[in-house]
Amino acid sequence: MTGETADRDLIDVSGKAERPAEEDKPSAIPEAELLRLTDDLISAFKTVFDPEIPVDIYELGLIYTVDIDDDRNVQIDMTLTAPGCPVAGDMPGWVENAARTVKGINDVNVDLVFDPPWDTSRMSDEARLALNML
Repeated sequence: MTGETADRDLIDVSGKAERPAEEDKPSAIPEAELLRLTDDLISAFKTVFDPEIPVDIYELGLIYTVDIDDDRNVQIDMTLTAPGCPVAGDMPGWVENAARTVKGINDVNVDLVFDPPWDTSRMSDEARLALNML
């Protein structure tokens, strides 16, 4: 992806990351469109399921950050429930393909990260309910 980090809007879908101070400049993308892109990306993430767990990756908390730059290129940082996950080579591609379905998105890059490691505290209540963990 091209562009400086300062030309991006960091959307922390996990609620855990903090936005660096240098990224506090306003986006060139109108706020209403940025909200639509965010909602549409979340909807797209909810179509991707971990094949071993009957819950989508968004509700599992596998999406850490979504960074949309002013050119509508998307950088996604995600993780897996375990580093040895059998679909480790496939899932980032599934997430990339899902994000590319969002109208208005230009390019998509997905990075697999393991810091911080995933744990069940990242799961939504919906995921906990689906897995009888409440």
